[in-house]
Amino acid sequence: MLYVCIPTHDEAPTIGVLLWKIRTLFQEYPREYEVLVYDDASTDATREVLAPYAKVMPVTVLGDATRVGYARAVDALLREAAQRTRYPRRDAVLLMQGDFTDLPEGIPELVKRFEGGADIVVAERTIAATAPEPIRKLHGLVRWLPRLWPIRAAVTVPGVADPFGTFRLLRITVVRDLLRTAGPGPTPSAETPWQVNLELLQAAAAHARRIEAVPVATRFDVRERATRRDPWPDTWALARAAWAARRRPRPAPTA
Repeated sequence: MLYVCIPTHDEAPTIGVLLWKIRTLFQEYPREYEVLVYDDASTDATREVLAPYAKVMPVTVLGDATRVGYARAVDALLREAAQRTRYPRRDAVLLMQGDFTDLPEGIPELVKRFEGGADIVVAERTIAATAPEPIRKLHGLVRWLPRLWPIRAAVTVPGVADPFGTFRLLRITVVRDLLRTAGPGPTPSAETPWQVNLELLQAAAAHARRIEAVPVATRFDVRERATRRDPWPDTWALARAAWAARRRPRPAPTA
């Protein structure tokens, strides 16, 4: 089973298109799947857009009217998938964005690497020149963080060039080990989405035997809303979090 986990907040213009693409993909791609969507107190028509899809594909919508933030939404999705699975070594969680920047067409290659033995498969984003300026600036600024030796280890994952994106696949045994180590949570507990994604990948990597990275394209022309990323504050937040984390002990690898 592949649990496609999508945290959302005010994604009415794109979440329906994304689910339709996922449904079309799995009609042609023989893989059992479920879609778990965490609607984080959307103020637009996200819930209304999601409702019809539950009738034509395996979709479960989590969340209520209380805003919990990206970190807790991701945590809730991981816990739900870990609880539902019957075969944790054979099943996986696939995290992706609800704004259509992560393309469903990349799913088969991630699954192929997983079936080849990888415990974590990371989609490394290629940012086109047509991407929004804040995104291009943020990528340019963040690219320099690993060069700062005092925080290098706190912003890197061995074998992964882009540890900040959402689009990645994790074997559920890794997810369960991660949740067991974190306790009641949340895991991750960072502030900005890029911090959350980095922290989650670093924590999961401690329990993985093999990590692979796959280059994927990223789209921004379908999303109708403006990007929520602000390059300088987001980069500064990452640097501060990395500086604070540099002395924290990393989780011991799973035997």
